[in-house]
Formats: sequence, structure tokens, C-alpha cells
Amino acid sequence: MLTMPAERETRNAPLGLRIYPSVKDALEKAAKDDNRSTASMAEIILTQWLKDKGYLEK
Repeated sequence: MLTMPAERETRNAPLGLRIYPSVKDALEKAAKDDNRSTASMAEIILTQWLKDKGYLEK
């Protein structure tokens, strides 16, 4: 579950990346199944990975 930081940040840092079509397809399916946009789902997955690895506070 994505939680907001203690100090509310503004989402204004765009990120463009190239991924394999199969990864994009899987991401789109996961987003649809969770009733989210692809960008929102990517942010959730990336944020959780960063927290798990200690790059972001839990």
C-alpha cells in the first residue's frame, strides 16, 4: 500500500523509461486488475521496492 510521506510532496518529477513490451503488458494488466492507471501502478511498485531496499523510509 502506498502511503503519503510525512511532509506532503508534489508530484512534479517526470520519468520516462523504455521497458520490454512484455513488462508493459503485464503492468497494464496489473493496473487494470487493481483499477489504477499504468503510471499509478508503476509508482506503487517502484515505491514499494525502494522501501524494501531501504532507499525510502517505510
